[in-house]
Amino acid sequence: MDQFSHVLTAISHPTRRAIIEKLSNGPSKFLEVAGSFDTALNSVTKHLKLLERAGLIEKQKQGREVFISLRAEPLREVAQWVHHYEKFWNERLDLFENYFAEKKKDKKVKKTKEKK
Repeated sequence: MDQFSHVLTAISHPTRRAIIEKLSNGPSKFLEVAGSFDTALNSVTKHLKLLERAGLIEKQKQGREVFISLRAEPLREVAQWVHHYEKFWNERLDLFENYFAEKKKDKKVKKTKEKK
Protein backbone atom coordinates (compact mmCIF):
# COMPACT_ATOMS: atom_id res chain seq x y z
CA MET A 1 0.00 0.00 0.00
CA ASP A 2 1.36 3.45 -0.85
CA GLN A 3 1.71 6.29 1.67
CA PHE A 4 -1.37 8.11 0.37
CA SER A 5 -3.50 4.99 0.91
CA HIS A 6 -2.11 4.61 4.43
CA VAL A 7 -3.20 8.17 5.22
CA LEU A 8 -6.70 7.61 3.83
CA THR A 9 -7.00 4.40 5.84
CA ALA A 10 -5.77 6.15 8.97
CA ILE A 11 -8.27 8.99 8.76
CA SER A 12 -11.16 6.64 7.95
CA HIS A 13 -11.79 5.75 11.61
CA PRO A 14 -13.44 8.18 14.07
CA THR A 15 -11.08 7.25 16.92
CA ARG A 16 -8.03 8.02 14.82
CA ARG A 17 -9.58 11.31 13.68
CA ALA A 18 -10.21 12.15 17.36
CA ILE A 19 -6.56 11.38 18.15
CA ILE A 20 -5.48 13.70 15.32
CA GLU A 21 -7.80 16.40 16.68
CA LYS A 22 -6.33 16.03 20.19
CA LEU A 23 -2.77 16.17 18.88
CA SER A 24 -3.53 19.26 16.78
CA ASN A 25 -3.37 21.19 20.07
CA GLY A 26 0.21 20.05 20.63
CA PRO A 27 2.18 16.97 21.69
CA SER A 28 0.68 14.71 24.35
CA LYS A 29 1.87 11.87 26.50
CA PHE A 30 0.68 8.42 25.49
CA LEU A 31 -1.48 8.06 28.62
CA GLU A 32 -3.09 11.47 27.99
CA VAL A 33 -4.07 10.36 24.50
CA ALA A 34 -5.25 6.94 25.66
CA GLY A 35 -7.17 8.43 28.59
CA SER A 36 -9.39 10.34 26.18
CA PHE A 37 -11.01 7.11 25.01
CA ASP A 38 -13.18 4.51 26.64
CA THR A 39 -11.18 1.63 25.17
CA ALA A 40 -8.33 -0.61 26.24
CA LEU A 41 -4.77 0.70 25.98
CA ASN A 42 -4.07 -2.07 23.46
CA SER A 43 -6.78 -0.68 21.16
CA VAL A 44 -5.38 2.85 21.35
CA THR A 45 -1.91 1.46 20.66
CA LYS A 46 -3.19 -0.18 17.46
CA HIS A 47 -4.74 3.11 16.34
CA LEU A 48 -1.48 4.92 17.05
CA LYS A 49 0.50 2.36 15.04
CA LEU A 50 -1.76 2.94 12.06
CA LEU A 51 -1.34 6.71 12.40
CA GLU A 52 2.43 6.28 12.68
CA ARG A 53 2.56 4.03 9.58
CA ALA A 54 0.69 6.76 7.70
CA GLY A 55 3.28 9.30 8.83
CA LEU A 56 0.66 11.31 10.73
CA ILE A 57 2.27 11.05 14.15
CA GLU A 58 5.74 10.92 15.63
CA LYS A 59 6.67 9.28 18.91
CA GLN A 60 9.49 10.57 21.05
CA LYS A 61 10.64 8.93 24.23
CA GLN A 62 11.80 11.24 27.02
CA GLY A 63 12.83 9.21 30.03
CA ARG A 64 9.87 7.02 30.93
CA GLU A 65 7.37 9.11 29.01
CA VAL A 66 6.41 8.71 25.36
CA PHE A 67 5.29 11.95 23.70
CA ILE A 68 3.22 11.83 20.56
CA SER A 69 3.16 14.70 18.06
CA LEU A 70 1.05 15.33 15.01
CA ARG A 71 2.69 15.50 11.59
CA ALA A 72 0.15 17.30 9.39
CA GLU A 73 2.06 17.19 6.09
CA PRO A 74 0.37 13.99 4.86
CA LEU A 75 -3.02 15.58 5.54
CA ARG A 76 -2.09 18.48 3.25
CA GLU A 77 -1.51 16.00 0.42
CA VAL A 78 -4.97 14.52 0.97
CA ALA A 79 -6.50 18.01 1.12
CA GLN A 80 -4.85 18.92 -2.21
CA TRP A 81 -6.15 15.72 -3.81
CA VAL A 82 -9.68 16.35 -2.52
CA HIS A 83 -9.49 19.99 -3.62
CA HIS A 84 -8.69 18.88 -7.17
CA TYR A 85 -11.89 16.85 -7.27
CA GLU A 86 -13.84 19.57 -5.54
CA LYS A 87 -13.06 21.86 -8.48
CA PHE A 88 -14.04 19.08 -10.88
CA TRP A 89 -17.42 18.55 -9.19
CA ASN A 90 -18.10 22.26 -8.82
CA GLU A 91 -17.59 22.68 -12.57
CA ARG A 92 -19.88 19.74 -13.30
CA LEU A 93 -22.56 20.99 -10.93
CA ASP A 94 -22.37 24.47 -12.49
CA LEU A 95 -22.91 22.92 -15.93
CA PHE A 96 -25.82 20.93 -14.53
CA GLU A 97 -27.34 24.06 -12.99
CA ASN A 98 -26.91 26.02 -16.24
CA TYR A 99 -28.54 23.21 -18.21
CA PHE A 100 -31.66 23.30 -16.06
CA ALA A 101 -31.75 27.10 -16.01
CA GLU A 102 -31.75 27.04 -19.83
CA LYS A 103 -34.47 24.36 -19.89
CA LYS A 104 -36.61 26.47 -17.56
CA LYS A 105 -36.00 29.58 -19.65
CA ASP A 106 -36.88 27.71 -22.89
CA LYS A 107 -40.05 26.41 -21.27
CA LYS A 108 -41.12 29.96 -20.30
CA VAL A 109 -40.40 31.24 -23.81
CA LYS A 110 -42.41 28.39 -25.30
CA LYS A 111 -45.40 29.11 -23.01
CA THR A 112 -45.23 32.82 -23.87
CA LYS A 113 -45.30 32.02 -27.61
CA GLU A 114 -48.25 29.64 -27.16
CA LYS A 115 -50.31 32.36 -25.41
CA LYS A 116 -49.86 34.76 -28.33
